[in-house]
Amino acid sequence: MKQIYTWQSQQYTITTDEKLFDIIAIHSYLTHSPWAKGIGLNTVAESISNSLCFGLFCQQQQIGFARVITDGVTFGYLCDVYILNEWQQQKLGQWLMECCHNHPIMLRLRRIMLVTSTASGFYKKVDYHPIDQKNFVWQIFRPNIYQKTITQVLVD
Repeated sequence: MKQIYTWQSQQYTITTDEKLFDIIAIHSYLTHSPWAKGIGLNTVAESISNSLCFGLFCQQQQIGFARVITDGVTFGYLCDVYILNEWQQQKLGQWLMECCHNHPIMLRLRRIMLVTSTASGFYKKVDYHPIDQKNFVWQIFRPNIYQKTITQVLVD
């Protein structure tokens, strides 16, 4: 069983309590995002249950989210980070990252990585550094996987 952590600031709450997450709202954002276009609801739900996640709320409304894929002891991959547009420019993203970084699991990780094409300036402000080192980071990238059916994925 995962231990639940909660942070409070004025009318805002960040929590790791998955029971409070609005899976429909998270899916709605992610399925239209450039990095997870077309992702299915069940895929989102399963990814949340298999990750360390942080939900950002204004009262009961989910307005932000961050997910860390981790083994819990050495490595974490930060992904699916967002703050709804109407809540941006209030430093809520920085607070979300601060809470993520101060979670006991995150504090023990040797390396935390992320991939971004749109928010490098933001991540620099919260202590991430680019790895501009040749042949250091490698990937298998399937950008259209969420647009395919499972049969198409298995056949390809």
